[in-house]
Amino acid sequence: MESGSKGFYYLVICPSLEFGKIDLERCCPQTYLISTLINSRIGISGSNLVHSSAMYYLIYSLFYLLSLLPMRLLYIISDGIYVVVYYLIGYRKEIVMNNLETAFPEKSNAERVKIAKAFYHNLLDSFIETIKLVSASSRFLEKRVTANWEVLEPLFKSGKSCQLHLGHTFNWEWGHHVLSSHTKYQVLVVYQPISNPALEKIMYNLRVRHGNKFIAATNMSKSMETFKDTQYLLGLVADQSPSNLSNAYWMNFFGKPTGFVSGPEKGARAGNLPVLFTHIIKPKRGHYRAFLEVACEDPGTLKEGELTLRYARYMEKVIRLNPEMWLWSHRRWKRTWDSAYEKNWVGGNLPDGEQTAV
Repeated sequence: MESGSKGFYYLVICPSLEFGKIDLERCCPQTYLISTLINSRIGISGSNLVHSSAMYYLIYSLFYLLSLLPMRLLYIISDGIYVVVYYLIGYRKEIVMNNLETAFPEKSNAERVKIAKAFYHNLLDSFIETIKLVSASSRFLEKRVTANWEVLEPLFKSGKSCQLHLGHTFNWEWGHHVLSSHTKYQVLVVYQPISNPALEKIMYNLRVRHGNKFIAATNMSKSMETFKDTQYLLGLVADQSPSNLSNAYWMNFFGKPTGFVSGPEKGARAGNLPVLFTHIIKPKRGHYRAFLEVACEDPGTLKEGELTLRYARYMEKVIRLNPEMWLWSHRRWKRTWDSAYEKNWVGGNLPDGEQTAV
């Protein structure tokens, strides 16, 4: 097996899949919100309808009609949903505020509330923007998502595949569509199919519209064999909370012992694949700018855990600069540090005693 293909067997878009589990709400909150809204409207008595072909065409038709609306009207809808989600339902508000208190203890409660409100606006804009993908053209997306794509060309000329590590920063759904038109790499994404067949079909068709390859995690090993001789770019949302705590890398993240999934680094080291870090900012509503930087061209030369530590430091830096762009609604600090994980601690002194999870 060539070095580039060795890394295949560690690589997933939501690295918690490395351990056979995934939290749809954490990995794709837009899809989770859509699924929740639809299922709550139909109810248990409509469960058979949800899984029918008729439901697919009904949902698709609704999304298509909504997607034809101009963005200014869609954002009015987003603002209306924000009022319901933030003020009336209080969707995961306690988790959001606890996370913000953990990350920013130096800020006042008023400052953290301001960040939380901006986050909810971004979350719901992302929800609406995902629906817009039903009819959005490549030209539409090109105008709204920009990046320093030129950094990819030298890596491609090296003949190697590469990894792109990003975090849960908005709007990654728009971003991967534009990425494919700015690189000669084949963009690969491993994903977890949605249990609702109608939504699964809709989301899959949306995601592959512009040439990216989406591979079901349930058939990952077999499907990846197809691309083992392909020069690929694999995007990894690498800030997941790990499922297997004893296999995670542990380090301080916002001053708190935090586990990071080990799959992205292990894949990069196994194939000695160049790794890029990236983050996204929002210059104005409906417009995004991604920043790509080469984190390491030869990760095989790094000591174990070093690449993940660099990623954690990078993510903390960019989150502090634009905190409203990160997904605060997932329980990032729910895992508890234990001295049994000492062998996997990287980045300085060990914590004093066990820590309580948030």
